[in-house]
Amino acid sequence: MGKRYTPKFKFQVALELLTSDKTSAQIAKAYGVHPNTLNVWRQTLLEKGPEIFAKDGTVAEYEQHIGELEQLIGKKEVEIALLKNFLGRTK
Repeated sequence: MGKRYTPKFKFQVALELLTSDKTSAQIAKAYGVHPNTLNVWRQTLLEKGPEIFAKDGTVAEYEQHIGELEQLIGKKEVEIALLKNFLGRTK
C-alpha cells in the first residue's frame, strides 16, 4: 500500500502546482510524491474547487440528513429486536 497523505497536504501541494513557476516534476520531487499522483490531485482540486464555494448550508444540510438517517436506523434496529423477541416467545 502506498503512502497516505492528509487532505490538507494534498491541497497545499496541488495549489503550489497551480500557482508556482516550478514544473510538476520539480514539485513532486520536493514533496516525495509521484508526478502522476500530483497531477491527479491538481485535477481533483480544479474539478471540486467550486464545491468549496457552494451555499453555506450545504454541508450542514447533509450532516442533518445523516443524523436523521442514523436515528431511523436506530429505530428500525429496536423494532427488529422487538419482533425477534416476540416471535421467539410464540414458539
